[in-house]
Amino acid sequence: MTDRTDPTPRKAFPLALTLATLVAAGILIWLGSWQMQRLAWKNSLLARIEALQAAPAQPLGPILDGLARGGQGDFIRVKVECPGLGAAPYLELYSVRETGAGLRLISACAVESARYRSILVDRGFVSDIISARPPVDPEDRTPVSLVGVLRAPDEATFVTPANDVAGNHWYSRDIPAMAAQLKAPAPAPIMLAAETSSNPAWQALKPEPLPAEIPNRHLEYALTWFGLAGALVAVYAAMLWRWWKA
Repeated sequence: MTDRTDPTPRKAFPLALTLATLVAAGILIWLGSWQMQRLAWKNSLLARIEALQAAPAQPLGPILDGLARGGQGDFIRVKVECPGLGAAPYLELYSVRETGAGLRLISACAVESARYRSILVDRGFVSDIISARPPVDPEDRTPVSLVGVLRAPDEATFVTPANDVAGNHWYSRDIPAMAAQLKAPAPAPIMLAAETSSNPAWQALKPEPLPAEIPNRHLEYALTWFGLAGALVAVYAAMLWRWWKA
């Protein structure tokens, strides 16, 4: 009688490799799904910005009142009159634009609302190649009519340098700390990015509240992550087939 038993022991199932593949594929799929969520958020943001381009400016006071009640404030165009803004003290916020590095000048504007008494104003961008600054005169109360866009402050990340309050070197929009430095009472939790100039005679200060173009490559990133997950599964499937046939 012929012994048909295969003398070659079968290799053990690659359990560890299977678990590692499942974990890696899960992470890649999660990253792809996260990029799809970011895509939906970015499309909504771009739609709001597009609508903003033609939206008329609204009085600031009622918007701040609504914000205090939990309403929407980000990317709303407003108008306000700021006493002495053209000669107001300012903080210097580091910024990078398409033209290079520079500073954004942040000042306080007195406002009247049910809850807030001031709002921080991003007056515009000054290139690093310009050393001059607009004059400062706290006694000057000349009113400045301003149109701008309300912007929620970006949160600092782990790569954002710490603000140097004493040296007036700021790297993140920390509204409470900035307001305290400017002695601005009861500040609104949102900033006003100027669209019109607070210093028309000083052309070096350029109001630039919105970027000319906001990149939207989240679909590309999502497809990349999903593609990597698919490639990983295909490689694993090929390896498993070879194991099965061995």
